[in-house]
Amino acid sequence: MGTPELISPRSPRVTAARRLARRAFRGKERRFIAEGPQAVREAIAHRTDGAATLIELFATVEAAERHHEIVGAARAAGVRVHLADDRTIGDISQTVTPQGLLGVCRFLDSPFEDILAARPKLVAVLAHVRDPGNAGTVLRCADAAGADAVVLTDASVDLYNPKSVRASVGSLFHLPVAVGVPVEQVVSGLQGAGARILAADGAGDRDLDAELDAGSMGGPTAWVFGNEAWGLPEETRALADAVVRVPIHGKAESLNLATAAAVCLYASARAQRGPGGCRSASPA
Repeated sequence: MGTPELISPRSPRVTAARRLARRAFRGKERRFIAEGPQAVREAIAHRTDGAATLIELFATVEAAERHHEIVGAARAAGVRVHLADDRTIGDISQTVTPQGLLGVCRFLDSPFEDILAARPKLVAVLAHVRDPGNAGTVLRCADAAGADAVVLTDASVDLYNPKSVRASVGSLFHLPVAVGVPVEQVVSGLQGAGARILAADGAGDRDLDAELDAGSMGGPTAWVFGNEAWGLPEETRALADAVVRVPIHGKAESLNLATAAAVCLYASARAQRGPGGCRSASPA
């Protein structure tokens, strides 16, 4: 076998992919980078407006051999595959330890109106969340808890930030996500769709355990999560139907955003699937 031909680091394809590290270019091209075998595998299976979400794939020779089934699936789906050396992959990835597989994908966010039309039963709303790793991790938690959608308000981090995409570990491709919606519109829209709005805040006047004990968590619910450092502003808390705190039973000062989100989302998911919950009845 001959030596595989590698794409040139100066290729226009490489240059275009490298530029997607910057938000302005992502927005202009409506494309983003998904890195790693799990994310690429999910991108191959996902479709956006009827078209394949994955547009092209960059892979080192070693990664292409190790994940030959992913590369084969990409080629079978008509995706362009470029073999590249480690340095080129590293330049596109801009991470310390690239995973050897990088997919260029189309934007896949959903219109907020489509989310409302589906009458979601469990939604995670990220309001003023600025850390991309936290945003991606909350998205992953929402996916694991069986949420129907995630909404990032206009004051939150870019969904397609590479750190957000990596932290979601493929969950970005699993459930509808709306972006750039003013928090007032998010709350009023979800209330109109029948959801109870719960703001998660360490200083909340209601206790999550008490809410569960009272049996008030089984209906359609949207949890609003705030900024990592200063939580939710008063005007956002005032929009909610209730402000709920996760009880601290030990000596910890607080929970970080992603952990608190996981606790809240799983509490709602469990209540909704219990007797009398909005997901407990079998479909007609």
